[in-house]
Amino acid sequence: MTEIALATPADRTKVLASLVPAFENDPVLRHLFPDDDTYPEHAAAFFGGLFDKRVGRDAIWIAEGGNAVAIWEPPADGTPPAAPGRGLPADVEKRIDAYDHAVHALLPDGPYWYLGVLGTHPDHRGRRLGHAVMAEGLRRAAAAGLPAILETSTEGNVAMYQRAGWEVVASTTDPLPLWVLAHHTRTR
Repeated sequence: MTEIALATPADRTKVLASLVPAFENDPVLRHLFPDDDTYPEHAAAFFGGLFDKRVGRDAIWIAEGGNAVAIWEPPADGTPPAAPGRGLPADVEKRIDAYDHAVHALLPDGPYWYLGVLGTHPDHRGRRLGHAVMAEGLRRAAAAGLPAILETSTEGNVAMYQRAGWEVVASTTDPLPLWVLAHHTRTR
């Protein structure tokens, strides 16, 4: 059985060591950080900002000490989650803000659990670790009677999420192809 745990601040280094290579070819991350030389540094700052913001909210689940990570944003007041990435070069912050604006325009009104990041270190893919950490947030959303929401810019991910019970609720092509999906699991 896969060991799943809530992340603590002590897991930050391992989480970043998994997420940076996991997203190396992701369309959104490469849109935000297109330069190969600065990608590792900028992606680590981006994911580090997300981790730091959410680790104290008991909403980051890790498998096997961080080989897979699900960074969720629990509902707070119905406002969409804020974009990370402050302190990066101005051109990078501009791309982050534009992408964040496009995403927020597609997100539903009302409270929901938001799956902001789901990634598995490339050396550990194919073992369903991502599904295991994703399921923890889905359980919390279902227990609260709320939908779960995520966005992806990878068409292949859309089909994978649909097989896991998600449905496309919105999409756009600006600034890049992007699908927003919802999961409406209810507790029994």
